[in-house]
Amino acid sequence: MPGPDELSLFVERLETVGAPYMVTGATAAILYGQPRVTNDLDVVLNLDDRARGALLRAFPEAEFYVPPESVIQAEQARPQRGHFNLIHLESGYKADVYLTGTDPLHAWALPRQRRLRWNTRLEIAVAPPEYVVLRKLEFYREGRSAKHPADIRAIRDVTGVDEAVMAPWLERMGLAALWQEIKNSP
Repeated sequence: MPGPDELSLFVERLETVGAPYMVTGATAAILYGQPRVTNDLDVVLNLDDRARGALLRAFPEAEFYVPPESVIQAEQARPQRGHFNLIHLESGYKADVYLTGTDPLHAWALPRQRRLRWNTRLEIAVAPPEYVVLRKLEFYREGRSAKHPADIRAIRDVTGVDEAVMAPWLERMGLAALWQEIKNSP
């Protein structure tokens, strides 16, 4: 699991931005499932123009690589798959920031995020486990990386998922058969 200082580097600052966010990807899978190695943080962020300025102030260029504001604006303008990176210069630790845009799954999950205690002073917003499983199913379909089924099974076994909540998304995203395949595999 990433060290608390590395995760805190980004999440403490995201908390000050005041824009809805949720940690997802491998870090969420680790929190909901089983430990494994990851070298970055995936975050979904609902970024408007006001929050963009707060984001730029929260991640000073002396400490972080931050793309130019014009790049962030261009990514904000994309209806789907808007994305940019933030990199802590001293450690090299990276946050992949995915913008909500008009993605319906992001819109569904963001208000359902969970607040989890990370350390004695910090709670983090984490995507609901059903969202994490749905995205991992999507990524598994695209690239067939073995880490995704392992993460999915660990989330299901450790935290659990509400299959009734997932069912309409599984159908809508064409993932129902893949979900059954992973559920039925050892």
